Amino acid sequence: MQNITMRDAFFNKLYEIAKKDRNVIVISADMGAPALDKFKANLSSQFINVGIAEGNMVTVAAGLALSGKKVFIYAIMPFVTSRCYEMIKVDLSLMNIPVTVVGVGAGFSYDDSGPTHHSTEDIAIMRSLPNMMVLSPSDNIMVAKFAQMSCKISVPSYIRLDREILPLIYSQDDEFLDGLSCLEAGRDLVIISTGNMVHKALELTKRLKKHSISAGAIDLYRIKPINSELLLKEIGPVKRIITLEEHLITGGLGSAVSEVIHDAGKMLYLKRFAIPDKYYFAYGGRQNLQSICGLDINSVIKIILDWIDKKSY
Repeated sequence: MQNITMRDAFFNKLYEIAKKDRNVIVISADMGAPALDKFKANLSSQFINVGIAEGNMVTVAAGLALSGKKVFIYAIMPFVTSRCYEMIKVDLSLMNIPVTVVGVGAGFSYDDSGPTHHSTEDIAIMRSLPNMMVLSPSDNIMVAKFAQMSCKISVPSYIRLDREILPLIYSQDDEFLDGLSCLEAGRDLVIISTGNMVHKALELTKRLKKHSISAGAIDLYRIKPINSELLLKEIGPVKRIITLEEHLITGGLGSAVSEVIHDAGKMLYLKRFAIPDKYYFAYGGRQNLQSICGLDINSVIKIILDWIDKKSY
């Protein structure tokens, strides 16, 4: 669990399930993975490679799901979301067919591949689809539990996987049914994050303590449907909320949280940290891209301190 990617953690668990359940089917759009080699070698009747034909992959998956199969489609994140968006809308969302869309490469995971491979708008487009569940795991224990859960979900779902090997946060006893977890309690502000940025949020809480700021951290791993009641309860004691995401500022985690706060009539200060409204052609790795966007630890800390000092938005 500690030394493998999210992708392999997910498909390793799914492989264990598929060995016992012949209805589990994995469809790939010409994407390989070490964990998928076992499907091809030992469960060949439960693995389909449609080639570079993502739209067709969705339609094939819908047909198999209608025949009683538990279907998972997989590709690099932009190709399994935006490239075949119309098919996901019509074949899955509109028909409410329980196919699981698995994308790898959240945010700048494919850093030096450029904007064609960056996944910086997937939350916005996928959460806008009726019936679609959107899951954004932050470690491999959660990923493995999502593999189990997705076999039982009765609606279409989307799971966004990071490409990096991330540290473990949770234990095997965690069930991830609430949609969010409060990882740190805070008196002054709460940082709400998702995916790989949860780890940065936890680091921020430690750094802010050195400035006498008590910051909480919430992992919002089910972005749709949001558990609004629990979220409002967890942020209730504080007046300042921060959202932190490696996603475009429009329509992502920050937008989803602000909708919950506004609809509940809460008067809170909200600061959103996200990718500005533009595409980035820079190189130098993921950390460099985050720094350019102002998502590195030092930049975020500075803005937070200025924000609190000014006592304004």
